[in-house]
Amino acid sequence: MIRINKRDRAPRILRERGANQTEEDERAYDESPADYRSGARTFDVVRDIYGAKSVKNALKKDQHSKCAFCEAKVDHVAHGDVEHFRPKKGFRQSATDDLGRPGYYWLAYSWENLFFACQICNQRHKGNLFPLADADNRARLHHDAIAEETPLFLDPAADDPSAHVGFREEYAYPIDDDPRAVATIDGLGLNRETLVEHRRDWLAKLEALKDVIVLDVPETEKARAVLRVAGKDSAQYASMARALLRDVYV
Repeated sequence: MIRINKRDRAPRILRERGANQTEEDERAYDESPADYRSGARTFDVVRDIYGAKSVKNALKKDQHSKCAFCEAKVDHVAHGDVEHFRPKKGFRQSATDDLGRPGYYWLAYSWENLFFACQICNQRHKGNLFPLADADNRARLHHDAIAEETPLFLDPAADDPSAHVGFREEYAYPIDDDPRAVATIDGLGLNRETLVEHRRDWLAKLEALKDVIVLDVPETEKARAVLRVAGKDSAQYASMARALLRDVYV
């Protein structure tokens, strides 16, 4: 996971239709809060707004077509999801908890709350999971201040993941046993077997190129060029590559 620099201005559909739908949902909640808290009524979140092509394309461009969490390139194998950092329809403090309602309905069309993610990170691991350091501080309705929350998941647009998550070869680990890193790695499956295997294959190639640099042979400049690209934001698994290359001038 690396820091994501998202554009400041949200796509028009979020600023216009999204803002109007948010106002409508907030009014609906104020009219029947008990029904929404109990699940008797739910919000019909409009996928055509938050998942609009213009929104997805903007996220993909800002994220270099990489999953916000695992950093895998997505386009060549899947369509990918527009993911809500704070879940839109309900939440769980832990994976075994019952679904809490109504979820962060007022952030369903918020640009700051949206990311591009692979289906495995989003659907199989994160889903409605959104743990807080103190669950009693959870914002439960649009009148509450989310600034009082301390999410355990790292927000790649607001946090610097490299200050929390490090790499020992192909495995992500929590720096200084950081609790937010622990929650992020475990909750998002950042060390799941298939992902680690894919990172291992890429790491082997980078390590071979690193050895070429140390040998200072004629191929060294080509190796340097590849490694420079491997550490860029646009590169797959850039955080792992940077950990490998931290002590190497490329």
